[in-house]
Amino acid sequence: MGKINLLSIEVANLIAAGEVVDRPASAVKELLENAIDSGADKITLEIQHGGVTFIRVADNGCGIAREDLIPAITRHSTSKISKASDLDSIFTLGFRGEALAAIASVSHLRIYSKLQGNEMGCLLETYGGASPSITETGCQEGTTVIVEDLFYNVPARRKFLKKDSTEGSGVSAVIEKIALSHPEISFGFIYDGEMKFLTPGTGLLRDTIWTLFGKSLASRIIEVSREENGVSISGYISESDFVRNNRNMENFFINGRYIKSKTAQAALEQAYQSKIPADKFPFCVLNISIDPSLVDVNVHPAKLEVKFSNEKIIFDAVYYSVLTALQSDVKRPELRLPHERDEAESHQKASADVYRNAFVPMEGRNKSQQTEQVRLNDILNALDSGEMHPEHKSSSHSGGNTYKKSDGYTQPKKDFWVSIPNHEAHTGPSPVQESHGNESFSSHEKEEKPSAYSQAKSESFDPYAIYDKPILSSEIPDYLILGEAWNTYVIVQLEDRLVIFDKHAAHERIIFDELCRKMRATLRGSELESQLLMVPMEITATEGEAEALENYSEKITALGFAFETGKTGPATYLISVSSIPTMLDQDESRELFEGLITSLSDATSTVEAAAVGFFESRLWQASCKAAIKGGRSYDRNIIKWICDRLLKKSDGSGQVIRTCPHGRPVAFEIKKTSMDRQFDRLG
Repeated sequence: MGKINLLSIEVANLIAAGEVVDRPASAVKELLENAIDSGADKITLEIQHGGVTFIRVADNGCGIAREDLIPAITRHSTSKISKASDLDSIFTLGFRGEALAAIASVSHLRIYSKLQGNEMGCLLETYGGASPSITETGCQEGTTVIVEDLFYNVPARRKFLKKDSTEGSGVSAVIEKIALSHPEISFGFIYDGEMKFLTPGTGLLRDTIWTLFGKSLASRIIEVSREENGVSISGYISESDFVRNNRNMENFFINGRYIKSKTAQAALEQAYQSKIPADKFPFCVLNISIDPSLVDVNVHPAKLEVKFSNEKIIFDAVYYSVLTALQSDVKRPELRLPHERDEAESHQKASADVYRNAFVPMEGRNKSQQTEQVRLNDILNALDSGEMHPEHKSSSHSGGNTYKKSDGYTQPKKDFWVSIPNHEAHTGPSPVQESHGNESFSSHEKEEKPSAYSQAKSESFDPYAIYDKPILSSEIPDYLILGEAWNTYVIVQLEDRLVIFDKHAAHERIIFDELCRKMRATLRGSELESQLLMVPMEITATEGEAEALENYSEKITALGFAFETGKTGPATYLISVSSIPTMLDQDESRELFEGLITSLSDATSTVEAAAVGFFESRLWQASCKAAIKGGRSYDRNIIKWICDRLLKKSDGSGQVIRTCPHGRPVAFEIKKTSMDRQFDRLG
């Protein structure tokens, strides 16, 4: 007797149902997608007990004809496609013809549907997908699907469901993401009799974000819009100082379909690198529009994953669209006084714990790199092709470099990359008030001994160590330095607001941005110089990594690497690296090379983005060491120099300084109107 059994239709349907519907959230997803495909502009979801006992999805779409109701719950029946070639250009969310069949086989299912213009509708009812009955009934135009007692006939599946609150949270996440993908549709969500939300359906994504996440988040987002190489990116991202502890609020959509994409995720997070703490994540709602023939949505049973024909253009599109949006962000965070805070700010936990781990090392940095500067002088020498001379000076800066006078400021001659000099002791009082353009302090300055808060040693520092080009006076707004709290926080008055900033964090970001600007220009400008290794560096690679190396060999060579690839086994390769970039030692070169082939093989970076990220992770240490320190007193010209650059008027192409390279906040502002309200000075 043979051992292979031909399964019955009932058993096969139960097995298939497990692939499509494994919990209430997956059933809800399929039903909502069908409702969207029906052309509805109003969709209501109601669940009870996390969706285990009751799910109702009602829409005002086109409806289902009586003769189509039974085929609708039959496997592999669909109105979305009819031939194999249709799979190359799928515009609908559903297309497999499995959703209703899978749900029907594991529940008590009822479908009420009426075509637009008809007087009567129809009701289909079935238990476990068996013996469906159809009767005429009165109902609203469109379709209402009711699912009760999910997995009642599959106890093995039901016992693995989590508690109702957990399953309900999964359903909430599904409808939130679908509502974000279709802001033109009004979605209502009722949970155990309580209306959780009702989106407006205005077609404006910001309105939907406001409804779902509240005013505090919706007021802290930046619009993203970019089209290049046939890929369009649109949506919103969070400001760089508005972060989360996990990736749960990173939302990506491909042609209106929610997806999980390592490529898009990596591109987003690399664009935020050096702008947020290493263990924090941004919020985003990004829709990727692309020719449907260039993406395969049929690679995952739940359609959560897709396959792009060219991952690189997707990475580039997301990376550069987010980076451009962040660089054009010209708003500085506002400190809201107590009476102005909105209850919706529960979504925004703007407390110190968000930044408590701001100094967590960046990904890929080993222990030695956390504590010591990594051949920074070599990096800086290579970046400027010999023009910069980062030599450590043992003398004070008055005797180390030659300076000239320009526009009333002391500046070094073309010596952009100046290493940290020994600091002269500074025993004078710290500045308390200064007017822009006026070298003298106000009468509020007092010659008195430092307070208990300023007993830390004070020092003089050369702020022009990163001087590149002068700032025009017209680019700087009129401001007044009111003073400094605890020798750390500088308070500045502008025409309509106060700005309070951390002087160390601000100086660190200014230095870092200039270093990165030079570094990016060098990486774009020409090939980097190489140094020949006496003994080649050997690296073992997988077949995928070797293929990626071959595809991007020209760009990797431009970084200063020379290599050969040989096969050592059925799926293993040996890469022999004979030359490395002059700016890196062998260990650093290995780290960069291995990181490149790994990220390229799994499509989570490009050569350019990976190289920039690698060098940025080194430059942040230089900027931290070179910046003035909090708790110490410095010459007034240093503070003024920082203020000029921090407050420089944006021309629309430059980002307001918001965070230091570690992701800690740099500055916030308090509007005059806010203070007037606080003191009841406004009528």
